[in-house]
Amino acid sequence: MLEASQTTQLEDDTQAAILRAAVIEFGEHGLTGARVDAIAERAATNKRMIYYYFHDKEGLYLAALEASYKKIRDQELDLHLDVLDPEAALRRLVAINFDHHVANEHYIRLVMSENMNRGRTLAKSDQIEALNRPALTILSAIYSRGVDQGVFRPGLNPVDIHASISALTFYNVSNRYTFGMIFQVPTHSPSYMAMRREHIIEMMVCFLKVQPSPSMPH
Repeated sequence: MLEASQTTQLEDDTQAAILRAAVIEFGEHGLTGARVDAIAERAATNKRMIYYYFHDKEGLYLAALEASYKKIRDQELDLHLDVLDPEAALRRLVAINFDHHVANEHYIRLVMSENMNRGRTLAKSDQIEALNRPALTILSAIYSRGVDQGVFRPGLNPVDIHASISALTFYNVSNRYTFGMIFQVPTHSPSYMAMRREHIIEMMVCFLKVQPSPSMPH
């Protein structure tokens, strides 16, 4: 007979497997197109367990969205960027977002799917704002330190900075197929993505940094 701690761990593992499978299936097919049978098969469980933990298909879809956002926010928190100087911290933050998106294409697809859904399901979440609050807390701290040290220019809104980081890092995965075909660039090549990664980091750093005043002619 399983002890209580073993039972809890088994339940946690089952829920985690279901959520991983759900992110893939919902990312590929959206809320309406994804099948609970396929999610259960991918998670090596059954529909009864899915309904037990998540109640219905939309409940699972919402949980998958929340888990996906939590994953990137947890990665950002684990960086402990407060120990780095502002520019280094910004570079690391942009890099982790880029790396996460490249490594988690199903997350990108899932977010795109919910945008096609006009955010209707995410609007029902009672924790999505709290889950994403660390993103602004971390970025605001980096930016404030940079302004105080004379490294970053004042007057910028951290929400706008976050939007720019998200847009630049997200696009490289969300549009890699169409962009690659239209402009004949190897968007799946590791060397191409490494170049894009450095390009985006430099763009964000240059945007925030105080630019030296042009020297006056003698």
